[in-house]
Amino acid sequence: MSETLYARVEAATAGTTYRLRRTGRGFDMTVDVPQVSRHTTQEHTYRVELNPREKTFTMTDIVRTQERDVPGASGRTEERGRANYRTWSRSLDGSERTSFSSADGHRLIRAAAEELGWQELRPATAKVALVFGAIGGLMALGTLIACAVVFWP
Repeated sequence: MSETLYARVEAATAGTTYRLRRTGRGFDMTVDVPQVSRHTTQEHTYRVELNPREKTFTMTDIVRTQERDVPGASGRTEERGRANYRTWSRSLDGSERTSFSSADGHRLIRAAAEELGWQELRPATAKVALVFGAIGGLMALGTLIACAVVFWP
């Protein structure tokens, strides 16, 4: 079952800049993100973990950025979670334009999975972020209500 999904994604990425690699629990789909600065390289990995018994999967974005030859730059960074962003770049002479949207990779994987009856689940990091967001929102609402009670004439 998971082999069929992998083969479907592999067929969908044929002839593109996406690279596939099997992992212990699924696969990684990686692409180099075009950058404006020649001192920066960025790689976006869509980590797909499969649960074949349930026909479910989780997708986690891993964005690795490396700064080179830039004074004061932090070097390497890695961000994990759900990343939705878009970049555009153009060569110095204006002859070459490139763009990247992280949503394209998400759509590619989801379309292949949907055709085979797989269902996406949120990764644990997304669930935790949702809980903290809700708690933060409730705290802000409570603070607003307390201020209204204290300062209301």
